[in-house]
Amino acid sequence: MKDRYDVSHLPEGQCEPGSRGLVLKNLLGIKNRREIEALETERYIRTLDVCAHRYHEHHRFTSQDLREMHYEWLGGIYSWAGNYRQVNISKGNFPFAAAAHIPNLMGDFEKDCLALWTPCRGGSISRDSNALAIVHAEFILIHPFREGNGRLGRMLADLMALQAGFVPLDFSDVKGRRRQHYFSAVQAAMRKNYQPMQQIFEELIRKTMRKYV
Repeated sequence: MKDRYDVSHLPEGQCEPGSRGLVLKNLLGIKNRREIEALETERYIRTLDVCAHRYHEHHRFTSQDLREMHYEWLGGIYSWAGNYRQVNISKGNFPFAAAAHIPNLMGDFEKDCLALWTPCRGGSISRDSNALAIVHAEFILIHPFREGNGRLGRMLADLMALQAGFVPLDFSDVKGRRRQHYFSAVQAAMRKNYQPMQQIFEELIRKTMRKYV
């Protein structure tokens, strides 16, 4: 399955019958990849709008918030929405956190990242991009859900950007060579080196500001 994680040999990796392995098993029986992607995108936009009104500028995010955001977005499409994954997954040769450790890791993430860096009100692009980099990178390294971690990570970054007084960030240029830089930044975060990811978010903030101002 292109751009999906290879867990097809495990129960949670089942694809929708008749989809030729292109669509994850879903509650709606959708077999067409474009149709499921369009639905996910539509619900993502709606969920971001809901969350932007739900979480105010002084809100300190929690791991439970992330589970509720995931369910708000993908509930009704996938049975596992809002629940931590039960399978181990990887991207290429890069393994994410083992499924058995996710509850404890998300507890640490809430205490060491979310409690420290949200609400995001640093007062400068440098500090805000640093907060976004740490929270985003650590969340991606855990990859707590079966699917949608990257997009949920971007949603959280957007909500933090709104707290800091910005608009939702424009991630459209994170592709091609820039996408490779992004993956390298995630790997650097394993060594607690957040500078590459901070640079990415600082560029995103400045680019988005130029676009909307």
